Amino acid sequence: MVDIKQYLQEAEEKMEMATMYLEEALSRIRAGRANVHILDAVRVESYGQMVPLNNVASLTTPDARTIAIKPWDKSMFKPIEKAIINSSVGIMPENNGEIIRLGIPPLTEERRRDLTKQCAKEEETAKISIRNARREAIEKLKKSVKDGVSEDVEKDAESDCQKLHDKYVKKAEALLEAKNKEIMTV
Repeated sequence: MVDIKQYLQEAEEKMEMATMYLEEALSRIRAGRANVHILDAVRVESYGQMVPLNNVASLTTPDARTIAIKPWDKSMFKPIEKAIINSSVGIMPENNGEIIRLGIPPLTEERRRDLTKQCAKEEETAKISIRNARREAIEKLKKSVKDGVSEDVEKDAESDCQKLHDKYVKKAEALLEAKNKEIMTV
């Protein structure tokens, strides 16, 4: 006998992963305020290895418009600056010998619109993943009827799967709405 609950649980896990991905992706998008997560994708060469920036320096936000980077090793100033300049962050670092500062410029209206479009693309990617998880679960449920599961049980499981889908789509939309509000706030 196939386990219907297992199919639903697998689908829910995939949907949860999609919303977690969306949350992480949205946190990396710069919204006009200093946020150390915009540097998560920056890799620095340290002793012949490419490592995340937060492995070679402490990252802080002393105020709403500045990110301070304090390398643990003085020899890391040049590689950190080079990595930031070569990354997609789009901010020029300032080095005073003690710390590296990133001044977050205020966003223009056009840039805000571009960022909301970028957020919408990320949300659509997450929604596609959620839909795919639902589709896979429903396909497995339909196959389970051939394995001896009654059609009533299968239909109930399908409606449960649809409820999970709706729940996670709403969660993704709420994440997008919150990020858009953050971006559009001047």
